[in-house]
Amino acid sequence: MNLLVKSAAKGRTLVRLPEGALEYVGFSAYRLSLGESLPLSAGDQELCLVLLSGRIDVQGQAPQGAFQWDNLGDRQSVFEDKSPFAAYLPPGSQAQVTALSEVQIALCAAPGDAAAGLGPRLIRPEQCKRSVRGKGANTRYVCDILPDSEPAHSLLVVEVRTPSGHSSSYPPHKHDTDDLPHQSFLEETYYHQINPPQGFVFQRVYTDDRSIDQAMAVENSDLVVVPKGYHPVSVPYGYESYYLNVMAGPKRVWQFHNDPQHSWLLDL
Repeated sequence: MNLLVKSAAKGRTLVRLPEGALEYVGFSAYRLSLGESLPLSAGDQELCLVLLSGRIDVQGQAPQGAFQWDNLGDRQSVFEDKSPFAAYLPPGSQAQVTALSEVQIALCAAPGDAAAGLGPRLIRPEQCKRSVRGKGANTRYVCDILPDSEPAHSLLVVEVRTPSGHSSSYPPHKHDTDDLPHQSFLEETYYHQINPPQGFVFQRVYTDDRSIDQAMAVENSDLVVVPKGYHPVSVPYGYESYYLNVMAGPKRVWQFHNDPQHSWLLDL
């Protein structure tokens, strides 16, 4: 399986995870022009809509009732030092997103649980926890959009900005074994953007037995699929990296395991 999904240069769909590529995670990203609308239907899944850039209105209907959120948006690029607006939509939701400017949005999906009774909710920028991870040339900036401390059935969503010349998701770690409290099983996708957009980053996905071992040159708006294994990212000098992570699995807990060959890096 090729773990790199290339983005489309034209059209409404920027990139989409192929049907059946992963069991738990679904992902797509879209570009909308002023006045254009995008219909959403959750079905038996739960959704997290992340506004990457631009301004939108959202209105819809969920089993718990109607919802409407107007004039959302506070950043024109994912590289601004701002958290995003996002929205959680439970199973059974129908919604429509209307662009009030040029817009990029991401749609994250995972199995839902209608019996849980979770309602639709707006996630405002001030609700997103921001933190700095790593040190030196391993420093990156994290924004938790839908962490395991907030209500959902399966979805975990986080975005990360990594400076020029830095590494990220590093030292290499994995979360592909259901062995809590030591490690959880979570599939994952990485949606990448690059600044300036003609750049690229490198990402490797590999397992201990090397049954998976792919090293990829990832360009703007490409998607990397992580069914299992370690998945570090390296950002070349002169370019800045953004990625949006979506994780989901049988248990909504993020517990990872570092590659023991590289765990010495934590002592630096």
